[in-house]
Amino acid sequence: METPTTDYEQQRNARIGENKKRMQALGLLELSHSISSIQQTNKRSRKTYNVSASPPVRSVESTPRRRSSRLQGTPLPSYAEVTTVKEIEITADDRQTQPEIYTEEHEKLLGSYVQEWELFKDGFAEDGTRIYDSVRGKTCHQCRQKTLGLRTTCSRCCSLRGQFCGDCLFMRYGENVMEANNNKDWVCPGCRGICNCSFCRLRKGWAPTGSMYRLAQKLNYKSVAHYLVMTRRASDVNVERKEDAGNMPDGEETMSKVKPQPSQDVDESARVRRSLRYSSEEKRNIVTID
Repeated sequence: METPTTDYEQQRNARIGENKKRMQALGLLELSHSISSIQQTNKRSRKTYNVSASPPVRSVESTPRRRSSRLQGTPLPSYAEVTTVKEIEITADDRQTQPEIYTEEHEKLLGSYVQEWELFKDGFAEDGTRIYDSVRGKTCHQCRQKTLGLRTTCSRCCSLRGQFCGDCLFMRYGENVMEANNNKDWVCPGCRGICNCSFCRLRKGWAPTGSMYRLAQKLNYKSVAHYLVMTRRASDVNVERKEDAGNMPDGEETMSKVKPQPSQDVDESARVRRSLRYSSEEKRNIVTID
């Protein structure tokens, strides 16, 4: 029993009939039939390949060797890499640093100040913490900290190498940052050849000093630079080497052969500030990592 068609289906069939008449009048119906027949013939002519079948393998022995007649009778070269393990003996002399010796010329290059610089004020907040600012702050060549506060400008290199914060310049070189900025001909310690930061010392083959300001201050030296230059003069080092050579047994290293320590940037101002929190009467236990 046939189901009755709805009004929608009747309208749809009528539109399909009208479209076919238009296509036939324009010749599009015959064109569509011819295109479909061409596509069917192309599908029939497509070749099929057996994927599982492997290609024939050509025997290597059947192919003749191609070699120059001049090399007939000579053994075939081997291009295999032969790795040999070499034993490397590392002695104490290989690890030692370069001798750190200063002259009278280095002593003339040491800085000085007229007015003593007040530590832990410039670039510090009211609670005593240092103000770090990655946008407005400037990097110090010595402590490598990007903080607020005054910085020096070297008249010779005019680069980041000549930027020192007030605390580092005073503790490590005995100079006042405000007096250095007022001097348009001021030259940084790096250009003077007396920079004692860890990077510059390692570049010279010297071990980093670590936190040394308290030691220099205890021995009545203006700064770390003054302590290093004044205590490691050429004459003093030679006398010390002779004494060590006579007192030490054979086979032991002298004090001049110092093993280099791992490079670490030391924020000396933080260490000195931490030690000053204790009074002289209190018992204190300060742990420093150099």
